[in-house]
Amino acid sequence: MIQAFKNIWSIPELRLRVLFTLAMLAVYRIGAHIPTPGIDSKALLSFFEQQKGGILGFVDLFSGGAFSRLTIFALGIMPYITASIILQLLTVVWPYLEKLSKEGESGRKRITQYTRYGTVMLSLVQSFGISLFLEQQAGQLGPVVATPGWGFRLMTVLTLTTGTAFIMWLGEQISERGIGNGISLIIYAGIVVGFPNAVAGTLVDLQSGQISAFTVIILIALMVAVVAAIVLVERAQRRIPIQYARRVVGRRVYGGSATYLPLRVNTAGVIPVIFASSMLAIPQTLGTMGWAQNIGWLQGALAQLNYGEPVYNLLYFVGIIFFCFFYVSIIFNPMDQADNMKKYGGYIPGIRPGKKTAEYLDRILTRLTTGGAIYLGLISLLPMILIGGLRLQNLPVIGETLDSILPAFLTQGLNLKFFFGGTSLLIVVGVAMDTVQQIEAQLVMRHYEGFMKGSRMRGRRG
Repeated sequence: MIQAFKNIWSIPELRLRVLFTLAMLAVYRIGAHIPTPGIDSKALLSFFEQQKGGILGFVDLFSGGAFSRLTIFALGIMPYITASIILQLLTVVWPYLEKLSKEGESGRKRITQYTRYGTVMLSLVQSFGISLFLEQQAGQLGPVVATPGWGFRLMTVLTLTTGTAFIMWLGEQISERGIGNGISLIIYAGIVVGFPNAVAGTLVDLQSGQISAFTVIILIALMVAVVAAIVLVERAQRRIPIQYARRVVGRRVYGGSATYLPLRVNTAGVIPVIFASSMLAIPQTLGTMGWAQNIGWLQGALAQLNYGEPVYNLLYFVGIIFFCFFYVSIIFNPMDQADNMKKYGGYIPGIRPGKKTAEYLDRILTRLTTGGAIYLGLISLLPMILIGGLRLQNLPVIGETLDSILPAFLTQGLNLKFFFGGTSLLIVVGVAMDTVQQIEAQLVMRHYEGFMKGSRMRGRRG
């Protein structure tokens, strides 16, 4: 491992790419501490302390704390991710975009340009909504916005939208001139920046006696187990053998080779988690509006959909499973795959080409997606259970009965103060695997040893 890192610095091109990537990430972290004008920082932090553990804290995690400070990078890269997902979904239902996606590099550039426009539009809408939301909020130290009005709203819209556009540019520069996927590395940096403080806070709680040493040991064991499970599932593939028939064209012979079609267990990645959390954020947003706060029964129903509540966890888990199947059905069409194989003389041994091949691929993909969806749901719910428990006592009628039956660590959690596992750990491990794979590919291409002797490091797509 040490020799592999030494090899990185011995290759000029790779060394420059790594240094450029680190420099761009440093610029991103500097911008995450530049505040937006018109905000009372102390009152804002006081307000976020009241919302700790809620959906706002979840959003703040992926911005590296920029959202709770409302810096120029408060929106983070999420508008770009949302625009990318929307464009990807529209590619299936809009013939124009579908045609662009099949035009190679020129079509990909056009779709990327549309994604940038969509990012700016989403940023404008979200930043305006944030400005209106903050004008109505106040912490223990007073109102968050010192001088509300259209001046503050326009300044917030301009600042946050420009910040998101700049982050998008940084990500594209990292992908082009650095190492790894720029957008993924920016999300990665926003998550891992909070880990040192989280670990330090846990050690302080351990010294003060708020948590026991046994709890910390359980936490470390769970972290190792979760990381191992993520690495195992993200690298897991079902390889479908494909045989291509031999064809003679003139004096040349084509085909006659054997290959395989890799189907990942977690084909959808973290997109179903983003979809499910976004859908559940809608009723929470409605609950903060003035007209909704005056309706008693509506507030009671929305209270069951608060972050970490049993009904929220159930709908979150079901939503992840649904969006896993929905997204996989969009990005992978078994019939198109079977037709392409048949067109080039390929077939699966023992399976008739055409419809039978499509049915076979669909059956295999359904089984893999089922396992991947359950895995995503469990990994995403894990931090909620560890931090605050299942909160079954908040359920009407049967809540107290279930709370008395189940163990205390499930119903009350481990009372940890930092967000562990779940989507954050899934992104961190996945991005780290992909980046290491790209670095190792550069080393092996130049006849250097990679990070692992005797085997190749494979990322999620390797």
